[in-house]
Amino acid sequence: MKNLRTEIDKWLDGLDKRWEAMPIRQQHHYIRCFFTGYVLLTGWIIFKVCLDTAQAADSIPIGHIENPVPAKKGSPPLPQDTVKRILKNKLYEKK
Repeated sequence: MKNLRTEIDKWLDGLDKRWEAMPIRQQHHYIRCFFTGYVLLTGWIIFKVCLDTAQAADSIPIGHIENPVPAKKGSPPLPQDTVKRILKNKLYEKK
């Protein structure tokens, strides 16, 4: 686990060094692009939520709840356990 942590730290340090080595103009360009993508994604999500709530049905259908398990006819199958049932010994039962 420590090895993974050190590898991640090395990778993050390398990214930080590459970011610092980049010219300021290019850093600003990347920040603008990421922020524009963030604003577009946020706007799309807000639009989608508003659209979904506007198209929602105003009433909730009320009806009987049906059992998802079909009714079985006959007795249930015997368990396929390899462990045998242990019956109480009459010697230990209360009288």
